[in-house]
Amino acid sequence: MDTFRQWHEGTETELKFHNESRLYFCQCDARHKLSLFELLRLATDTAVEDYRQRGMSWQFLAERGIAILVSRQSFRFHRLPEANARITISTWEEAPQPLQLMRTYEITDTDSGERLVSGRAAWMVVDVQSRRIVRAKDFTLRAPPTISTDHDCLPPGKITVPERMAPLAERPICYSDIDGNGHMNNARYGAFVMDCLPPEYRQKDFTDFRINYSKEAVCGGQLTLSGAFDDEGRKIVLSGTQDGATCFEAELFY
Repeated sequence: MDTFRQWHEGTETELKFHNESRLYFCQCDARHKLSLFELLRLATDTAVEDYRQRGMSWQFLAERGIAILVSRQSFRFHRLPEANARITISTWEEAPQPLQLMRTYEITDTDSGERLVSGRAAWMVVDVQSRRIVRAKDFTLRAPPTISTDHDCLPPGKITVPERMAPLAERPICYSDIDGNGHMNNARYGAFVMDCLPPEYRQKDFTDFRINYSKEAVCGGQLTLSGAFDDEGRKIVLSGTQDGATCFEAELFY
């Protein structure tokens, strides 16, 4: 019988959380590799669990009028894990920016220690009532992290969208896309991104993925997906809009 562990290591301001698991068949795409949707879900869930085990569950935060929402993510794929692999997902907070909490991710092969995926994300602390961003220095429910490490993935920065974007697909935002925050769960964008790609691009071995979340997509509307394909630069830029407002922007490199 497999045994999977969860544990923290380090001091309060340099605390890392590790989570072992099996990568199941349903978490993989048609090529039996970790899907983009599941990568985003695992990253978010692991960050939420890190906070929960430190006494800051979403219920605890909500009672204090706070929500913490992911705003930008970047991942580098060294080798995507495949179905039945034993993986360890590690995450930790690093020194924050003025308006964003910064978090790092690593997915490794539990048995060999091989690095499979590296990631970095920016999170915003939001006042639930006013929807205004809370400055990182005013988020005092835990000791501010002091870790600063080198990163081998692209920074989770601004994504420049070309002026000319080709229409790719229309997707309804359905009830099952919505999470407890009342808008589409961030991981669902990973599925939407892959579904809107032309078939020949879905088979590529992507090296990097970045996504920025701009406006919350809500149930009952349509998400219009557009893209630009730079075969020479080996890059795809995608965007999704609802009622004319940008909900997300993403980049895939191969």
